[in-house]
Amino acid sequence: MTVFDYKSSLEKMTHHPGVYRMLDGDGTLIYVGKAKDLKKRVASYFGKKPDSPKTRALVSQIQAVDVTVTRTEAEALLLESNLIKQHKPRYNVVLRDDKSYPYLYLSSDDQYPRLSFYRGAKSGKGQYFGPYPSAKSARRTLNLTQKLFRLRQCDDTFFKNRSRPCLQYQIKRCTAPCVGLVDDEIYREDVKHSVMFLEGRNEEVIEELTGPMQKAADAQDYERAAQYRDQIVSLRKIQENQYISAPRGELDIVGCYMENGYACVQVFFIRGGLNLGNKAYFPGHTGDLTEEQVLNAFLAQYYLAETRRRRAPGEILLSHRVADADTLMTLLSERRGKNVKIKHTHRSERRKWVEMALNNAEIALKTRLSSKDKYISRFEDVQGVLGLNEPVERIECFDVSHVSGEATVASCVVFNHEGAVKADYRRFNIKDVTAGDDYAAISQAFQRRYSRIKKEEGKLPDLILIDGGKGQVSSVRDVVEELQLDEVVLLGVAKGSTRKPGMERLVFSDGKGETSLRANSPVLHLIQEIRDEAHRFAITGHRRQRNSKRTRSVLEEVEGIGAKRRRELIRFFGGLQGVSRAGVEELARAPGISDNLAKKIYASFHGDEA
Repeated sequence: MTVFDYKSSLEKMTHHPGVYRMLDGDGTLIYVGKAKDLKKRVASYFGKKPDSPKTRALVSQIQAVDVTVTRTEAEALLLESNLIKQHKPRYNVVLRDDKSYPYLYLSSDDQYPRLSFYRGAKSGKGQYFGPYPSAKSARRTLNLTQKLFRLRQCDDTFFKNRSRPCLQYQIKRCTAPCVGLVDDEIYREDVKHSVMFLEGRNEEVIEELTGPMQKAADAQDYERAAQYRDQIVSLRKIQENQYISAPRGELDIVGCYMENGYACVQVFFIRGGLNLGNKAYFPGHTGDLTEEQVLNAFLAQYYLAETRRRRAPGEILLSHRVADADTLMTLLSERRGKNVKIKHTHRSERRKWVEMALNNAEIALKTRLSSKDKYISRFEDVQGVLGLNEPVERIECFDVSHVSGEATVASCVVFNHEGAVKADYRRFNIKDVTAGDDYAAISQAFQRRYSRIKKEEGKLPDLILIDGGKGQVSSVRDVVEELQLDEVVLLGVAKGSTRKPGMERLVFSDGKGETSLRANSPVLHLIQEIRDEAHRFAITGHRRQRNSKRTRSVLEEVEGIGAKRRRELIRFFGGLQGVSRAGVEELARAPGISDNLAKKIYASFHGDEA
């Protein structure tokens, strides 16, 4: 490798602010930086031997330095952030971020407004609440709002074509305005209270509910009074569990924790005084940097990236002081149209909030480092390979097992970053479907699984796999629509024409069609492992159900054989197989079995009289 003539390059460089780009011998961009004085900053890399191993490795590979002059340091910071986001240079701290942030959307112009999960440009008429740090946070708030105020969540086409209440009504998450089961005035009140709740005005909602509760009780409408009471009790519990109390405040709390060269940044979102949730980020290429340096790089990419502009809150609380705080405040204030304050020193309550963010960052990073590496890396790859909006942390997979329709059992297995979560596995004994109808069996298991999860506010997966192709995926679409599981990604895993591993076709439920992955793809190996585990769990359940059914069908149908005699017989002969092999005389020697009863037992197994 030729030695880079940095002196010649520095002679042509200006003292103005701007961005410098370092390239290796192949012309690949390996580092992007910004500077108040370009010439001084670039010269600092070559003046003396760098202290950092990472910087020494960087300098050893530099073969060219390009610069872009900007008018201000703020412009340089913005350009640096966008270039890092676009090119992801090898030696920059890189934020692996999601594609867009979710909101909750209220179609307030409708006669019966719809409250739903939303992602994308805020172009429609109505109110938007958020942004939320993740789809999980948005769904959690949506489910909580539905539980409290029971607004419809379905789209207009589904709503206008109902002739009976859907599953959401049955699990008490909707009041069924589609079929006129709720008074217009009551629904408008529920909409009003939902908006107040989403704006963090819990105490006002409680005050407004107290009067109607008393009025309903006085009118002896005890059912309605109980509904008001339950809403008030739930709101009180939410307030008690709300660690952060910032009346009407909008702020982000950002904490960074590092260990062994790895970093985790936790961001808590507070909007309208309500804690919307938090999210962990694991920036790449952190190496031997400090928390201050990682946080400095993180903030610029997090708030300034052109691909996804975030509206910064009025206040950002940091766990560490960052070098670019003043420049960042200027840029964010210009974008917001109001002042944005960035603080790293805190007192009293705010100090506790920052400590909470740091504790969460530490726990998240240690969990990540101690988890099984093979699952972490493959789960991270799933998002990029499948083109998903959100990182995948939990996958559930369904399969069905039977023999000619007998003893049909559906299975659901669960995997996360640590592997199989066997405590969350479930089996479903399928009933009231045509024997051998796998589509109906999958649909029933799917409905039972997620109706219960939504009703009990359980944990929803990010990705659902179904062992099968278009037919199996289509069979659950109605359930997905009724339960409003649109944000959960549904994927069929169809065997190829030769049915050999590695030839699987992945069938999307959202109109993307089908795709195949390389036979050596880590993501495909993960999907195969989860699919095979669902298959094993279904077969085990099917065999157990079939054997149990056959045991019951033989002896329970013999007149004169009750539960006690069945147990004695099986104990006497060492099992059902021993009973089936015994002759009439042997059976008659068993306790409590007469000659006539022995003949009946023998006939039940062999179909003829001895």
